[in-house]
Amino acid sequence: MAKARKNGLYPNISAELSALMRTGWADTERTGLDADPQAPYAAARRAALSARFPGERLIVPSGNLKTRSNDDTYPFRPYTGYVHLTGDQARDGALVLEPRADGGHDAYCYQLPRDGRDDDEFWSGYHAELWMGRRRSLAEAARVLGLPCRDVRTVADDLAAASGAVPTRIVRGVDPALEAAVTSDPERDDELEEALSELRLVKDEWEIGELRKAVDSTVRGFTDAVGELSRAVATSERWIEGTFFRRARLEGNSVGYGSICAAGEHATIMHWTTNDGPVRPGELLLFDAGVETHTLYTADVTRTLPISGTFSPVQRQVYDAVYEAQEAGMAAVKPGAAYRDFHEAAQRHLAARLVEWGFIEGPADRAYELGLQRRFTMAGTGHMLGLDVHDCAHARNEEYVDAVLEPGMVLTVEPGLYFQPDDLTVPEEWRGIGVRIEDDLVVTADGHENLSDGLPRSAADVEAWMARHAG
Repeated sequence: MAKARKNGLYPNISAELSALMRTGWADTERTGLDADPQAPYAAARRAALSARFPGERLIVPSGNLKTRSNDDTYPFRPYTGYVHLTGDQARDGALVLEPRADGGHDAYCYQLPRDGRDDDEFWSGYHAELWMGRRRSLAEAARVLGLPCRDVRTVADDLAAASGAVPTRIVRGVDPALEAAVTSDPERDDELEEALSELRLVKDEWEIGELRKAVDSTVRGFTDAVGELSRAVATSERWIEGTFFRRARLEGNSVGYGSICAAGEHATIMHWTTNDGPVRPGELLLFDAGVETHTLYTADVTRTLPISGTFSPVQRQVYDAVYEAQEAGMAAVKPGAAYRDFHEAAQRHLAARLVEWGFIEGPADRAYELGLQRRFTMAGTGHMLGLDVHDCAHARNEEYVDAVLEPGMVLTVEPGLYFQPDDLTVPEEWRGIGVRIEDDLVVTADGHENLSDGLPRSAADVEAWMARHAG
């Protein structure tokens, strides 16, 4: 029974009320459900993970609700590795791969079943179905996911009853209670999390389709925001944030990360998500946002826009330098190229421009080797993209930043220049200018495809696009 609220208005449940609540309910079991289109792809991902850890039990939890305040919780988002291997988004669940004698694994998806009607929990508990919404039954989940589903309330006993000699790995930091129920080596567990990240480095065709949906919705969200830019001028950056969020919720699950709607000198702050500043004509808006699909794949796109619709000469000079750097970086995205190539190409171009402008000491190659451009570029030029906005973050360096690009990899190319408002090493008219241009690229057999090419990138095209859509 869930803990009762200390100051609740109904301290007791009468026997008569309990009896009333347990009767008169229709059978709502859903039959004839189709398998999720992702199911065969998730099965292939599980098979790849199984091949990497023969003879070992693998446990990948989905995670639990987290309290925001008292009995209010944050919106639930399952652990990325669990979603990737199952296609499921249920809370309080776990995927267990139990080893077989032939070296393979049997997969079981443990889930919280539907609430029964034979006690008061289904209507009186904080997280009961009548409060939180209907869950799938175990049979329904099995049909949709294409793998056997069991009651998660038995998972600890099931694991204990299985062969105690089986080496076990679990993803740590996701479900503390489940973690406490198993015996495992933290270092070996870290290897499992590395493997789950590396499994996502190359996307299958289903994943690329979802990322395409995410980007297409994001393009529409950016267009929405431009159409309402005049209302942001009359209010604040929050209008832009809210406009994009409406599109994200209409067409997807939500935003994939906190939207950056950075106007004026806020554009020099890499991760400005407070979004409470003024939007003033004559300044720039650095707008970094992405729609997350219902399947939790996210886009990650940035455009820097002149709020008045036209770049000033200095703004355009900075913008053109970043655009040219992005062109150089994107040209380096192709199969067989080193992952670092696109970053190096973009950064070398920006270093050369900064030397040319007299902001850092040359020659350009020396400035780049010393990293002097980083005073104004700050971050790397991109990252992997997928279920997480910074996807595959636990992969080993040799499989990620020190590896080569393969068809199916999806990454961002996002060079930027940021001149801080208090930087006395640059002329006053440059201070407070921040420019980033970011696109989402999928590596193809013969090069790459820019998934976000529905948004303009050159200064002239940006101005023309804004003129068409400005409200």
